[in-house]
Amino acid sequence: MRTQHSAGEVGVPLAGGGCSGGSSEQLPGSDSDCSPALKLAGGVRAVRGVMSHYWSLESLHSTNALVITDGPQDKSGLADEVGSEDDLYNEFRSSSNRFGHPGGGGEQLAINELISDGSVCAEALWDHVTMDDQELGFKAGDVIEVVDATNKEWWWGRVLDSEGWFPASFVRLRVNQDEPMEEYLAHLDGASEGGGASMGGPLGPGLPCKEQMRANVINEIMSTERDYIKHLKDICEGYIKQCRKRTDMFTEEQLRTIFGNIDELYRFQKKFLKALEKKFNKDHPHLSEIGSCFLEHQTNFQIYSEYCNNHPNACVQLSKLMKIKKYVFFFEACRLLQKMIDISLDGFLLTPVQKICKYPLQLAELLKYTNPQHRDYKDVEAALNAMKNVARLINERKRRLENIDKIAQWQSSIEDWEGEDILSRSSDLIFSGDLTKISQPQGKGQQRMFFLFDHQLVFCKKDLLRRDILYYKGRLDMDQMQVVDVEDGKDKDFNVSVKNALKLCSPGGEEVHLLCAKKPEQKQRWLRAFADEREQVQHDLESGFTITEVQKKQAMLNASKSHPTGKPKAVTRPYYDFLLRQKHPTLPTSLPQQQVIMLAEPKRKTSNFWHNIGRLTPFKK
Repeated sequence: MRTQHSAGEVGVPLAGGGCSGGSSEQLPGSDSDCSPALKLAGGVRAVRGVMSHYWSLESLHSTNALVITDGPQDKSGLADEVGSEDDLYNEFRSSSNRFGHPGGGGEQLAINELISDGSVCAEALWDHVTMDDQELGFKAGDVIEVVDATNKEWWWGRVLDSEGWFPASFVRLRVNQDEPMEEYLAHLDGASEGGGASMGGPLGPGLPCKEQMRANVINEIMSTERDYIKHLKDICEGYIKQCRKRTDMFTEEQLRTIFGNIDELYRFQKKFLKALEKKFNKDHPHLSEIGSCFLEHQTNFQIYSEYCNNHPNACVQLSKLMKIKKYVFFFEACRLLQKMIDISLDGFLLTPVQKICKYPLQLAELLKYTNPQHRDYKDVEAALNAMKNVARLINERKRRLENIDKIAQWQSSIEDWEGEDILSRSSDLIFSGDLTKISQPQGKGQQRMFFLFDHQLVFCKKDLLRRDILYYKGRLDMDQMQVVDVEDGKDKDFNVSVKNALKLCSPGGEEVHLLCAKKPEQKQRWLRAFADEREQVQHDLESGFTITEVQKKQAMLNASKSHPTGKPKAVTRPYYDFLLRQKHPTLPTSLPQQQVIMLAEPKRKTSNFWHNIGRLTPFKK
């Protein structure tokens, strides 16, 4: 089985990969060695201009492999040949879609070339649920045939008899495109049944089929791990090192935003690779016992959470810089100096995000071809579960951080807000709904909208006329409250008859709140929600999940900008649902807001109140 690798960990051969192996005099000029983007004459002149623009001729003396020449180089006439900065910038953008299209370039070209040669399969990382008949729905783990990948963000694919668009970020290409595992296994079975020549591979003839498959997966893991280390090294030494030299172009805060903690990932992955190499049996790969390596380092993989959470910010910051000419030149010069393959910087920065998602897929394949009697079987099985938990934890933390912006927007829409911001203690909305709050001493019931966050419960009053406007009425500290299930009947503390009720009490009994739901199932749902809130608080404490003050302040700042003064603020039920883990189907964006409210709210009987008022009024509009 042929193994293919890429910087983006997508398992495809990338156009332009041969450029990194050029001679010491010039980059290869043959069609087989150099990427399409660098074959163009305009690209050649632009690259030469970049190098002269950002590095002195002395610094290039030892790296003249990066100076692309059409013949003997005349340094004295270089400036005239290069042309103006505007000309260079235009030629850059016209010679390669890498700069007009961040994330495109060689990787995208290679994927399209594979598709033109035949079908390309991708594995779904997450569920894609859609109500649009033009989009393709699938579940995590489904195999999707990619038909068109021309667009960077949306691909056209096929699952069984269904075709449609799907987000490229929801899938990753198969590790081996030329021959899927199932077909390869069938091929081996056919060969063994035919009694012909036995398979001649790195392990020699006569090796059982399943062991050969296990050896292939082991080799794939080791190979991709070595390639990954190379990519991380290129980013740290090729980009970060050069960026830190240019204090006139980058601040430390910018570099931290763009590259995150990738240097920390690089140090950890080097240690992890050393552990794998010790367990790797070069002569007999199928006997390798690498499962224990994942178990020993499972907690260290959690550092990927910080990187993945920061990645969207990195994309935004990088996108802003790539609109400025000098940064376009600079990043391309960094790539050429490091002799990196033809992928844009944001493509390289996506590699760690893809890598942490790839580990469970690789371990699942390894477990599939590991006999239960193998000494590594239990460790691989445990490693698979461990890496799934790591990926799940990273996804959950990413979701929580994305939610803080929505929570900040929610708070900014509440009228008469008092006290500290909701983000000062909370970062997730657990549940929300209507409850009747019984007040002492009269035992009067008040209809309120309750929002259960981690650590606190906020309740609001709906506007009498505009039910989509909420007024802040108070909050309860859930860290100081105990939830008590109340039986139907007369409550002694409040001296009222209650149904579907529960109490929130302080440990000493100084503070008691009586809440009633409309239906028994609603009460049970609230009891489960309160239990979930305590579990999540405990889990956050154990896992060390926190939100920085900078992230909180930025979220509140963004929310304040989205609600300019003078405009009415409104929170609609679809927005509540959107906060609640986004489980509801996406509504068409073309629907007016009033129609959205009608779709989300339960239908009510028409009232004659306004009709009667109209009849009594002595005037009409």
